[in-house]
Amino acid sequence: MGYVIAYDVGTTGIKTCLFSVGERVELVDGAYNSYQLYILDNGGAEQDGDEWWKAMCESTAALLLKTGIDNSEILGISFCSQMQGLVLVDKEGNLLRRPMSYMDQRAEDVMNKYAGAGPRVAGLSIPKLVRALRCTTAAPTSAKDPIWKYLWVRENEPEVYAKIHKWLDVKEYLILRCSGEFVMTKDSAWATFLFDTRPGKWEWNKGLCKAFGVDPSHLPRVIDCTDMAGTLTHKAAGELGLKAGTPVLGGGGDATLIGVGAGCVTPGETHIYSGTSGWVSTVTDKQVVDIVSMIAATVGAKPGIFNYFAEMETAGKCFEWVKEHLALDEIGIYLKKQDVAESDETIYRSLYDYLSDTIRNCPAGAGGVIFTPWLHGNRCPFEDPDAAGIFFNIKIETGKTEMIRAVLEGICFHLRWMLECEDKKVPTSETIRFVGGGALSEVTCQILSDITGRTIETVEDSQDVGAMGAALIAGVGLKIIPEIDRVREYTRVKKTFKPNAANKAVYDRNYAVFKKLHGANRKLFSALND
Repeated sequence: MGYVIAYDVGTTGIKTCLFSVGERVELVDGAYNSYQLYILDNGGAEQDGDEWWKAMCESTAALLLKTGIDNSEILGISFCSQMQGLVLVDKEGNLLRRPMSYMDQRAEDVMNKYAGAGPRVAGLSIPKLVRALRCTTAAPTSAKDPIWKYLWVRENEPEVYAKIHKWLDVKEYLILRCSGEFVMTKDSAWATFLFDTRPGKWEWNKGLCKAFGVDPSHLPRVIDCTDMAGTLTHKAAGELGLKAGTPVLGGGGDATLIGVGAGCVTPGETHIYSGTSGWVSTVTDKQVVDIVSMIAATVGAKPGIFNYFAEMETAGKCFEWVKEHLALDEIGIYLKKQDVAESDETIYRSLYDYLSDTIRNCPAGAGGVIFTPWLHGNRCPFEDPDAAGIFFNIKIETGKTEMIRAVLEGICFHLRWMLECEDKKVPTSETIRFVGGGALSEVTCQILSDITGRTIETVEDSQDVGAMGAALIAGVGLKIIPEIDRVREYTRVKKTFKPNAANKAVYDRNYAVFKKLHGANRKLFSALND
């Protein structure tokens, strides 16, 4: 037995976790450090790569101090990370500008300019859409997709563009800082929509690069999630407090590895995640796309396996909003101000205990109040950067208890919507693994079960499930775990929730209204937020 360190790189902080790896994979301890998310007036959302590295170094030092583990016992390090960022570096690996987050939506005008001439479907000209779908079974149909951010830099910051050596994603930048290697794992490469996943290809597609105006020399070497990207350099090892030469595994994006950590690696298995963002993901052995609903089969950690993936922009972010604006003045205590979706278990427990105790006895349906969880636009099953949150149907007798429950129910309504959209093309499982911060609340778990009508399972260490996925992938890469198909054996179910039939009628009624709220308000959102 030995140890691996898994870095869970989130939107506003990094959770550095130590796992023992042997016949079982178990979380030993973790340390958390935060960094900033810079929201700009023009729709931009940026982060600072040096802040990522500083948080990584400080959390590693804290973890080693807490556990007393000698760095010689660390067999390797791996990553689970936010995806679809744009990190531009020069030949020496230096950042050329602050990385653009997956939340960045300032490239809408650039997308309109370069989406192609003639009739458009899902925002793209038909020739560009068809070419992208043929090569990748997906397409850059959102202004938040990395291609448009890249072109935004070319259009607006030519002095930066002229110095680009490589285009990386978030964890790939940290791998570069660790090892000096310019690489990208296959799941991250696919998420650029320039990586050809047709049988016999699995390479950057130069035709797509030309069609979208991307310089193919900016794209790095592509590796598998389980591959060793390199080893820790002496400089990086000194800053991290680890041993030079320690293997650095590719790891994967959060959309890839959270499913692995949940034990969902076989076709037909579905998991739901609720963290800063939220999603529904079902494992499939074929690439499928639903352009209308903005759902695509992303590349999985195992060759030939994909994740049919539907995402909502803000799930846990809605809980942070609740904490700041509906909860703090009521409970009379101060909770440390940090992202609830990324924070440590103490913060989770404080907030979720309050939420559970407060709304447990509030009847299903929140007194008819419905909340739309679109606090930073929305991607699936409709793309609308102007969409926003609504508390609908507030009456004189409505109180904060109903409003807080409506937030939980609204998130679950949206998850049901995405689940039903997935079912149109890929059958989802009757028993669903629910992971992330949202799964820490038994009230939320029961609401999700009632609203979806599915059996919900939670797993141990749900808030660290991405790091668990990275540790499992490291175990496979280091030849400790025989193969990815075996990882379900290393995950343990914590609790099971069955749907309460008594709540079905009220939830079905509210859900029917929920689905109509965007269409009824789309023009109004645009008038206020465009």
